[in-house]
Amino acid sequence: MHVHTAVVPAAGMGTRFLPATKAVPKELLPILDTPALQLVIDEAVGAGVDHMVIVTSHAKPAIEAYFEPSPEVLAKLRDTGRAVMADRLESIGRDVRVSFAYQDEALGLGHAVGCAREAVGDEPFAVLLPDELMGTSALLDQMARLCERTGGSVVGLKEVPHDEVDRYGVIDPVGAPDADGVVAVRTLVEKPKPEDAPSDLIVIGRYVLTPDVFERIAEVRPGAGGEIQLTDALRAQAESGPFHGVVGRVRRHDTGNPFGWLTAVVDLALDDADIGAPLRDWIEHRLANGPDVG
Repeated sequence: MHVHTAVVPAAGMGTRFLPATKAVPKELLPILDTPALQLVIDEAVGAGVDHMVIVTSHAKPAIEAYFEPSPEVLAKLRDTGRAVMADRLESIGRDVRVSFAYQDEALGLGHAVGCAREAVGDEPFAVLLPDELMGTSALLDQMARLCERTGGSVVGLKEVPHDEVDRYGVIDPVGAPDADGVVAVRTLVEKPKPEDAPSDLIVIGRYVLTPDVFERIAEVRPGAGGEIQLTDALRAQAESGPFHGVVGRVRRHDTGNPFGWLTAVVDLALDDADIGAPLRDWIEHRLANGPDVG
């Protein structure tokens, strides 16, 4: 079965970005001039996805408004000779079908994914956490093809220093990753102590899941704060059938906090054909001479 649907959990309050996120959803904060959410959608489309399911909240109407047509804005841009920008705005949501599901209580990532069940249907699907930006679609594409080939779920992985594993979900691998970064997964452990961790391979915010995960989510017992952890559902999948991980080899930014967001903006700006060179000159001048005054 082809993976053509992707779920983006986007119902969180973005408390680490307050007061900005009091009015603007974190997912719409710009990376240069493009919202992080749009970059995630572009990544999914590059991996063959043609249906996006955005899990949002009724308290965040701006998420839905982003995908609504803006004929007045388009007309103004075209009348003032900015046709390229008009075409760019008009393309939002045109290359992919967008559906919405709602999570109005913060009950965990597993619950958020479960809220998308009706929109996804009975087929494998991707999950992309919008806090994490990938440099290309290559990892997600590889994961999707692996799921189609094996019939089992797949998680994105990253190797971290051993003393950092207690911050993440960690896999118990069956052997070492192969030349393509693929490894079979025996089980998953949430935030283990370093001395108890089965590996240094952590789960990052990219998943390709078979639809039976919805039944697994329904069986998960809520933990602290009533949250339903996706890791618990994935552990049940891994222990009952084929389950793999892929070690990512693409550039990745974690924008879930202000420092990570800022480094992503600077990194992508340095690569920009128009902004990169003057930004690099300004940074070098700033570091050498301090701030300009007067």
